Amino acid sequence: MQCCGGKGKKVEDANASGIDVKKLDHILEKYRSVPGSLITVLQEAQEIYGYLSMKVLHYIAEQTNTKLAKVYGVATFYTQFRLKPIGKYLIMLCQGTACHVNGAKSVEAALCDELGIREGETTEDLLFTLNNVACLGCCSLSPVMMVNGETYGNLTPTKARELIKELRNKHMESKGA
Repeated sequence: MQCCGGKGKKVEDANASGIDVKKLDHILEKYRSVPGSLITVLQEAQEIYGYLSMKVLHYIAEQTNTKLAKVYGVATFYTQFRLKPIGKYLIMLCQGTACHVNGAKSVEAALCDELGIREGETTEDLLFTLNNVACLGCCSLSPVMMVNGETYGNLTPTKARELIKELRNKHMESKGA
């Protein structure tokens, strides 16, 4: 089954323009004379912004006198770094053997349809990010997903859609809408 077309592709571009790179100055100053600190600088930058935009990578390269290719290479090599913002709710859907056999692909299709994004994307409102993972270690609950660290098991496409609707409602209530 294939997920629906993505609406979340341009999220990074839309948000990068509002980024104040000057927030990095204290970090860059702190590590300016520390050899081999690029990973630490990237980690702290991601902590500030939630992800590493190209604008931030350019600024780090410029301020550290490091080639952009090296900064980008480090940011894309390590899986801890994100080049796109993630949603308030990070959905990790297990694709391990037990989950696959018990219907993870149909759950994924339902999530993609409900969210209007593909796996690996974030909704335009920055509310949800959907990521497939190799295994969550909850095989007895398959198919299973985690949302911000909370586990949801024995999923069906209907249960997955209902959970998304509940999270949307919870978000709207917290905003006072």
